[in-house]
Amino acid sequence: MLQIYLVLGRHGFRNSFSPLALRSSAALRGFSAAICSPPVSSVNYTAEQVKSRVHLPSVIIVPPATAVPSAMASATAVLDKRIGFLGSGQMAEALARGLVKRGLVTAERIACNDPNPVRKELFKSFGAMPYDSNVEVARNADVLFVAVKPQHVGQVLTEVRSVLTETHTVVSIAAGITVEKLVEAAGPDAHVVRVMPNTPCLVGETAAAMCLGGKATSEDEALVRTIFEAVGKIYTVDEKLLAAVTGLSGSGPAYVFMMVEALADGGVRAGLPRDIAQALAAQTVLGSAKMVLETGTHPGALKDMVTSPAGTTIAGVHELEKAGMRAAFMSAVVAATERANQLSKM
Repeated sequence: MLQIYLVLGRHGFRNSFSPLALRSSAALRGFSAAICSPPVSSVNYTAEQVKSRVHLPSVIIVPPATAVPSAMASATAVLDKRIGFLGSGQMAEALARGLVKRGLVTAERIACNDPNPVRKELFKSFGAMPYDSNVEVARNADVLFVAVKPQHVGQVLTEVRSVLTETHTVVSIAAGITVEKLVEAAGPDAHVVRVMPNTPCLVGETAAAMCLGGKATSEDEALVRTIFEAVGKIYTVDEKLLAAVTGLSGSGPAYVFMMVEALADGGVRAGLPRDIAQALAAQTVLGSAKMVLETGTHPGALKDMVTSPAGTTIAGVHELEKAGMRAAFMSAVVAATERANQLSKM
């Protein structure tokens, strides 16, 4: 895949986009008009006019970069591993399906157990191997996911402790269970990785963070990173920051769902049919998030690109500022972080 870079001369603004984003001259006109300062009311320019308007000397097509050796090695390492799930809920299912879909592991190398037979049958339906005990899963896995409710983590790890070896990587996705508690249950020699994913894992777009514990190594870290990159993004942080991760990305989908719902309600109030309003709201959030991630531009700068003097957007922004939207989001993250800290001490 080629990457296209726009280099905007004296504006000092450099961004990368996928080829789809700039496939046509119409797309080029739309993007270029959007980044002009001040914002323009029309994007009906020829490519040459746009180039002149934003001082765009050239469009540089950069050959695709080759995969870094470490990433290739990690992917190969996953292919050599057997994956086990203690608990087969929706998050576990999303991870399992993501690994199979990406070709990182074959379904028959995935083992699982769950007290709910329906969940076990669901795993079996795409080729995974259900077992009747957690010990059997641990014996048939190299990477062992602890995907049960937090109150059951200690019991489950104690149950499989006798069969854990130095070749196992134990990955907990249970909220609030510290590395110390995981090591206490799994044993002092266990290679433990604690991960905080979020529900967009179900659609392959998780925002997750991890920290290492016990005897976990950089190889364990690379392995877990490769697994979670099959269903989104993952970052390594100190454990003391996982509560903040919980408050931001762990609880964040709920904040965003509320925002989408509110935007859709506004659209309905303004006369749009409910289905169209909701689709527009959700796509707007999706597209805006991709602009932040793919351009690397500060969200405030992207906001300024949309706001024309005395225009519609600044009128809406003014109402949000009067309502204290920024402070409300910040307070939500802080409150959820504080609650996560409280729960981890219980």
